[in-house]
Amino acid sequence: MPEDNKLDQEPTDKRQFINEKIVKQPLSRRELAGRAAVFAGFGAVFGVVAAVTFVLACPALESCTGKEEDTEQTAVSIPRDEEVPPTTVAEEPSSEAPSEEPIEEQVEKAVAGYRFTIDDFRNIYAPLKQTAADVDKSIVTVHSVRHETDWFNNPVENTGYYAGAVIAETGTEYLILTTEEAVTQADAIRVTFSDDTEVSGTKKQTDKVSGMSVISVSKADVDNAMVEKVQVLPLGNSHQMKMGDVVIAVGSPIGVVHSIDYGTIDYVAKNVAVADGSIRILYTDASGNAEKGTFLMNLSGEIVGWVTTQFANDNVKGTTAVVGISDYKGVIERMSNGMGTAYLGIKGQDITRDMEAQGLPAGIYITEVVSGSPAYEAGIQNGDILTEIAGQKVSTVRNMQQIVEGLQTGSTISVQVKRNGRDEYKELEYQVTVGAR
Repeated sequence: MPEDNKLDQEPTDKRQFINEKIVKQPLSRRELAGRAAVFAGFGAVFGVVAAVTFVLACPALESCTGKEEDTEQTAVSIPRDEEVPPTTVAEEPSSEAPSEEPIEEQVEKAVAGYRFTIDDFRNIYAPLKQTAADVDKSIVTVHSVRHETDWFNNPVENTGYYAGAVIAETGTEYLILTTEEAVTQADAIRVTFSDDTEVSGTKKQTDKVSGMSVISVSKADVDNAMVEKVQVLPLGNSHQMKMGDVVIAVGSPIGVVHSIDYGTIDYVAKNVAVADGSIRILYTDASGNAEKGTFLMNLSGEIVGWVTTQFANDNVKGTTAVVGISDYKGVIERMSNGMGTAYLGIKGQDITRDMEAQGLPAGIYITEVVSGSPAYEAGIQNGDILTEIAGQKVSTVRNMQQIVEGLQTGSTISVQVKRNGRDEYKELEYQVTVGAR
């Protein structure tokens, strides 16, 4: 029995041995001091690294200098122009007795009796030249770079040169108005300022109806000396341009950037129908190249339009068609902010009271629905009478233009028209998805 008890106790002793813990010897004072010194050294290194990182990151974040608001992107706002009816100036009564001689003969005698000199011509012409020279400083060359390959599959870089006008600036960028051709299919965009400073540009937005685009240049890429020289060209009121007004063509009037020409307004065509509105076309005898970009200026140095081939008059040689800028200020504002412009694709004309008396409903008579446009895809047809867009009554083409300008691209709206049936006009409603032009 004693031997059996001894065997029974052996496993118990082994389990007790396995459960034993080995206790580490405590550190001496010298070891504790060494470790404390090592930790203190690491702490000092980490502190220096953190301080350096903060100092380097501070300018980038602009949180140390308090200039945070300078880097914020500000929206561009362009005031609209109202059409002001011409005013007549009342003549002041003269105390002198009226001359019996006709005014035409008096002017003819005065001119015939005066001998113009070359100095007179210079004095008249000098302010015009100075205005053109000042405006030209705000004209830039837009390089449209395309990467292609030749017959042997070698990479080739082709560059087109177009004129652009600096029309706005924000805290971080310059905005440049140029032709749609300058950015279409461009793999890269470069911009050269008047002092030959060349920087990269990016497309902000394009409008196919007007054939124009807005590109952006970062101010950070332009040196301080050039920043002080760049002047933004103001946008004038093309509604105020009249026949006989002297104008300056800048940009590429002869197909070369920084060329200049002078002329007068020969004719003003009002209420010219375009998609979703109407515009004014100015005809001038000044040269103009639409593809390369030509801007028309008034004598105050303001842009009043740009050259187009869409409304060129082939019957009258030597005239250049210019789109009035006042009708496109809303479009330019949206492009400058990187936004698309709403597009339905409806051309029309106002229904007058005489037309209503003949049985036509009030609204806009649709003369054309642009093929492939949102209105065309929805089923709206030529000859329909447009009466309502997105719940708003439509009475004139100008009214339609304002309503469409306020629509959001991509949204779905209701459009109501009246279509002529056998006996009467029938009201129809279409759901149209607003496009971007």
